[in-house]
Amino acid sequence: MKIVGCDFHPSFQQVAIFDSTTGEVEERRLVHATGDAERFYRELDAPALVGMEAVGNSLWFEQLVERLGHELWIGDAAQIRASYVRKQKTDKRDAGHILRLLIEQRFPRIWIPSHQQRDQRQLLVHRHRLVEMRTRIKTELQHVAMNQGMQKKRSLWSVRGRADLKNLSLQGWTGRRREDLLALLTVLEKQIEELDQAVAEAAFLDPQARLLMTQPGVGPNTALAFVVTIGEVSRFRRSKQMASYLGLIPSEHSSGSKRRLGAISKQGNVFLRTLLVEAAQSAVRHDADFRKEYRHRCHHKPTGVAKVAAARKLAVRLYWMLRTRTPYAQIVHNEGSPSHSVVGVS
Repeated sequence: MKIVGCDFHPSFQQVAIFDSTTGEVEERRLVHATGDAERFYRELDAPALVGMEAVGNSLWFEQLVERLGHELWIGDAAQIRASYVRKQKTDKRDAGHILRLLIEQRFPRIWIPSHQQRDQRQLLVHRHRLVEMRTRIKTELQHVAMNQGMQKKRSLWSVRGRADLKNLSLQGWTGRRREDLLALLTVLEKQIEELDQAVAEAAFLDPQARLLMTQPGVGPNTALAFVVTIGEVSRFRRSKQMASYLGLIPSEHSSGSKRRLGAISKQGNVFLRTLLVEAAQSAVRHDADFRKEYRHRCHHKPTGVAKVAAARKLAVRLYWMLRTRTPYAQIVHNEGSPSHSVVGVS
C-alpha cells in the first residue's frame, strides 16, 4: 500500500509518497493544468491513502481521488501547523510532514460532509448571498428616496411605497439608477422566493431539520444549515466543543491566577453563526424562556453581547435536541426539571 502526503495549492501540489512494501519515499511536484496530478493518481495502485490539509477550491481533486478508488483523509489545518516545530516552511517540508503524521497515525482527520450535504450547503450559501445583494439594493433605493425628501423606512417596500418611489420625478442618470435598481430588485426577489421554496422542501424531507424547526424562531434556513454544517453531532462530546466550533465562545488570554476573557473568538463557520444570531432574535420574540434571559442580560450587558449569548444558548439547545433526538416541548420540560443537569452545564 502507498501513502501520499499532499500539500495542495490551486495550481499545483507537492506530494511525498511512501511505499510500505519497500520503505522508499519519493517526492514529486504535480502541475494541475498539464494533467500531472490526474495522471499520477490514475497510475497509482489503488487503494492508496492520501492525506491533505483542509483547503478551499479542492472539491474537484477530492472527487477525483475518490473516483479512482483511493482513500482520502482531510486534516485540520490548524492542528497540522501546530504540530510542525521547524521554522523553515517549504512545500516539500509540508508534504513530508503530512506524510509523517499519516505514517505515525497522528493525522488530525476531520469529518467530511456527504455530496448531498455539500450540495445543500451551496443552496443555502447561494440564497444567503442573494439576500445580501437584495439588502444592498434596498439600501441604495432608500438613499435615492431620502435625497428626494421621501422617508418611509420599511414602508417603502409596501405596494404603495414602491408606487410612490416609482412615481418620483427624477431626471437624468438618477432616474436611470432608480429604474435599474428596481429591475434588479424584482429579479432578485423572484430568485430568492424560488430558493426559499427549495430550502423549505429540503428541510421538510430531512428528519433532523424537522426536529429543529419545533424550536420557536428556527425556520427551514437555520435548521437545514445547522444540520448540514454540524453533520454527525456525536463528533462533539460536549456542547462547549460545538460552541467553540462555531466561534461562539469568548477568546481567552489567561496566565497564573489572572483570567482574561475577551470577545467571541469567531473561529468557526461565519455563515451558520450569522444565521444563529438572526434566529436567536426571532426566538426571543416567540420563546418566553429566551425572552426572559435576554432581557435580564440586557440590563447589565451591551445589546450585542446579549444577542451573542442568546445565539449560543440557541446553538446549545439545538445541539441537545439532535443529540437526544428530543423535540422542543420535551427539551424545555427537561431543562426546567430539578434532575436535569446536562443541557445547562455543558
